[in-house]
Amino acid sequence: QVQLVESGGGLAQPGGSLRLSCVVSGRIFRVFDMGWYRQAPGKQRELVATVSDDRATRLTDSVKGRFTINRDSAQNTVTLQMDSLKPEDTAVYYCNARIRVLFYTTTADYWGQGTQVTVSS
Repeated sequence: QVQLVESGGGLAQPGGSLRLSCVVSGRIFRVFDMGWYRQAPGKQRELVATVSDDRATRLTDSVKGRFTINRDSAQNTVTLQMDSLKPEDTAVYYCNARIRVLFYTTTADYWGQGTQVTVSS
């Protein structure tokens, strides 16, 4: 019913930048909160950043001042601009969106397949 397609992952040097993008498509009535999560090997998936349907943003402390999240409501797209990257940012990054699909009255979370971000010298 809903697809989330991520792009922009790759290899970056410490101090470098990457920009992740996630495009949501499908039988969508409304997209509420959108965000990015990440999971490093052997670790639990953690919240990185979210942006609400009124474009209020929230970032986890470890990325504040370095990452920026934005959304394009018309295109149901969320981006994560990652600057001043550190090796500890290395993880698989997952796009998330809370969505009400057409002809449904409840909402559900949908996830992308993940995109690898590696920060290494």
